[in-house]
Amino acid sequence: MKKIGVILHGSGVYDGAEIQEATLAMLAIKENGADYQCFAPNITQYHVINHVTGEEMAEQRNVLIESARIARGTIQDLKELNLEELDGILIPGGFGAAKNLSTWAFDGPSSEVLPEIKDLIVKAVQNKVAIASLCVSPVVLVKALEGTQYQPLVTLGTSRENSPYDISAFAAGIESVGAKHAEASIEEIVVDTELKIVTAPCYMMETDILGIRRNTQLAVQKLLEII
Repeated sequence: MKKIGVILHGSGVYDGAEIQEATLAMLAIKENGADYQCFAPNITQYHVINHVTGEEMAEQRNVLIESARIARGTIQDLKELNLEELDGILIPGGFGAAKNLSTWAFDGPSSEVLPEIKDLIVKAVQNKVAIASLCVSPVVLVKALEGTQYQPLVTLGTSRENSPYDISAFAAGIESVGAKHAEASIEEIVVDTELKIVTAPCYMMETDILGIRRNTQLAVQKLLEII
């Protein structure tokens, strides 16, 4: 049975992993005859956001402990991840990708990537371990691979349809670090066949949980196909 490492980065769209994307991706993995193991870095998350008001809260939380909420406690420290025990990797979206796994939310193309995440992504690409990256999380991939021989093709959505974000600006940022951006709607995914990377726009586009269900299904099915 194929096994996918799901990399979580908190719990909640504004300061961690996007819960619907993460949960529906895990469901899709199971529905397509594979299994998963959740991982998260054991670090303090950048900040905590009140998901009712959108305001920052005066407290600290741990990324691994918060991610365990989504994983129902079955989760491992990212440092315990062994690529040889996995067939693929999946990273859901949510601002945790741009705040906890990287600093893209604050520094854009000049951002830094958490060292253990950078090391994981580079080794996965080098060893042809397939990766699925949802929503905003492709920014982590492109920054991790910046300066290497790899120039991934990814998507963060399309500027031709409604989005709560400036897709054109994201695309420009991605290309400024040496990657390539392809436009894709919520009904589409983008596949870099050479590097075995699947990306799906998910909540980068204006959609709902049904759109996320379909988009994550497409991404997971393609991930398992190219493994």
